This record gives sequence, structure tokens and C-alpha cells, in this order.
Amino acid sequence: MCNKFVGTWKLVSSENFDDYMKELGVGLATRALGNLAKPKVIISMKGDEVIIRTESIFKNAQISFKLGQEFQETTVDNRKTKTVVTLEKGALTQVQKWNGKESTIRRKLVDGKMVVECIMKGVTSTRIYEKI
Repeated sequence: MCNKFVGTWKLVSSENFDDYMKELGVGLATRALGNLAKPKVIISMKGDEVIIRTESIFKNAQISFKLGQEFQETTVDNRKTKTVVTLEKGALTQVQKWNGKESTIRRKLVDGKMVVECIMKGVTSTRIYEKI
């Protein structure tokens, strides 16, 4: 099922990302760079391991995981989280927990595009990627 996500994706639209980053506690300068970045996301698989690499002019990051298994993640904004990624109803759902806080990143495929919802408390950012 994860195979549907495999490929290289480029960001084509982003809504409410600044508010989402504010909710995460990201500082003004980093938010400014984050809003300018048009990241490329490369999703690949090696056996039952999923690799998600995010590349931008600002910063590159990579996570590798097996579905349902908790792992340590250092996020692009340098949070150290305990993260679990599951596949639920065709969506890759990534839950990050740190310092009593929680954020969810849900990736789903809609009409050939990857729709990414970033959720923290009551704030949701929707970012749309096209396959390249």
C-alpha cells in the first residue's frame, strides 16, 4: 500500500503553514525560511522500511521507519520527537510526540496529488504536492 506514495513530489500549494509552525513553537526567522521553501519530498522503500527524504534550499531531512514502530525523529525545526507512522484508510499518518505535545502529519493521495495535512491542536495546514 505504501508503494502508491513512492516517488518524487514537489510542493505546489500551501495553506496555513505559518500558523501551524507558530503552534509548533517555531521562531520567526525559521518560519520565514519555512514559508519560502518549496520542498521536494522523495519517498522510497527498502524491504518493509519506508524512507521519506525532504529536500529544500533551507534544510534537508530524512526519516526511515517501519509502519507501526516508534522511532526517534529530529524534525526540520530541530524538535526531538518520538514518532510512529501508520497506514490508516489509505493515508500515511505520522504522529510526533515531544515534551507533552503532539502533532500529526497525514499524507493521502487525491487525484494523483499528495495532500499533506499538518495538524497541531486546532490548527491545520494543507500542503499539496505533485509527482515529478
